[in-house]
Parts: sequence; structure tokens; C-alpha cells
Amino acid sequence: RTVFMDIKKVQKALRKKFYFTHHAVEKMIERKIDDAEIQEAIENGEIIEEYPKDKYGPTCLIYGLTKVRRPLHVLISYSEPLWIITAYEPKESEWINYTTRREK
Repeated sequence: RTVFMDIKKVQKALRKKFYFTHHAVEKMIERKIDDAEIQEAIENGEIIEEYPKDKYGPTCLIYGLTKVRRPLHVLISYSEPLWIITAYEPKESEWINYTTRREK
């Protein structure tokens, strides 16, 4: 697959400034994900899917592990400042190694 976005640039933007959408905050509370875990997942992460024509502008899905090895997917808007759109713990039934979608 062609990679348009660069995880190193995302990580650099994250260190400068980032925001959470209202949706992200709601889902993080519901799923018991804190902002430190989001940062850890992105810092240790890799871009697994890209959506260049998303309604938020270019977005990408990042897979990463937290310090306690919790797998997370984080959808971010690829810009500066960075916007966290949502985050969740991927289901093994839907993902191969949390990075490739299983066929339905």
C-alpha cells in the first residue's frame, strides 16, 4: 500500500500541540482510555490505514501499544495542531495482529 502520511511527522506534531474532538472525549470516557495512553500509543505506533478524503480532512488510523502493552487504535486528523478524533481497543475478531482488517 502507498503511505501518504509519515508517523514521525505525526509524532512530532503530537509533541507540539494536540486537541481532542468532543466525540473522542466521549469515547475515551466510555472506553476508559486516558490521554496519556493516547500519547503512548501514537509515540509507539504505526499508521495502518489512511483516509486522505475523510470529512475531517486527511486522517489516519494508528495502531500502538501503551506502556502497559494495551493495544489501541487512534484516529487522528493529520494536521498541525493534531486532532484526536477517536480511540478504541481493537477486537481480535476484527483485526489480524491489530493491523489488518479481517475479511467479513
